[in-house]
Amino acid sequence: MIRVTIAAASPVVRAGLESLVVSSPGIELAGAFPDGRGIEALRPDVVLAAGKFEPPPLFEGELPPVVLLASGPPAFTLEQFQAGVRAVLPPDASPATILAAVEAAAGGLAAMDARELEVLLTGAPQLQAVAETSELTPRELEVLRMIAEGAANKTIAWKLGISEHTVKFHVASILGKLEAGTRTEAVTIGIRKGLVLI
Repeated sequence: MIRVTIAAASPVVRAGLESLVVSSPGIELAGAFPDGRGIEALRPDVVLAAGKFEPPPLFEGELPPVVLLASGPPAFTLEQFQAGVRAVLPPDASPATILAAVEAAAGGLAAMDARELEVLLTGAPQLQAVAETSELTPRELEVLRMIAEGAANKTIAWKLGISEHTVKFHVASILGKLEAGTRTEAVTIGIRKGLVLI
């Protein structure tokens, strides 16, 4: 069951989103507020926000993923992604689109328009900034992305023109830097940090 908290200043929008969540199997309404102040006590799996969403100023720990219904034309920025926003939807998004974005966010995925993804991908300096925060080297990022594609060490070694021993060294370094116990966990953390795009 996905626990969702709604944050919307407009009582009408809030009521509409509450109705949508309550009528959806597999999703439970954890609470609804005009802003993000009540989120911390409820610890929802996803925050469904409308308009401008500001995380609570004294929020401790990691903010749950946010699905944002924009008040105007949606624009997904790197800053939003780093702040925990996993989908920016237009104000007229269909109920099915909103629910799909909530399910994706609960599963650790981001949902965005293909055109927005293209803008983010062409902003190489922005992506490099994300990479720098992870402390992974460019080669380790390359290896992590190949792991995410399901490539075995032998295949990674062949594609990069390095020895299998060197690949093992990179994998161990990635696991250590991301504080992951397995390759799968490293990929999951990489996706959450925006290092691996799926």
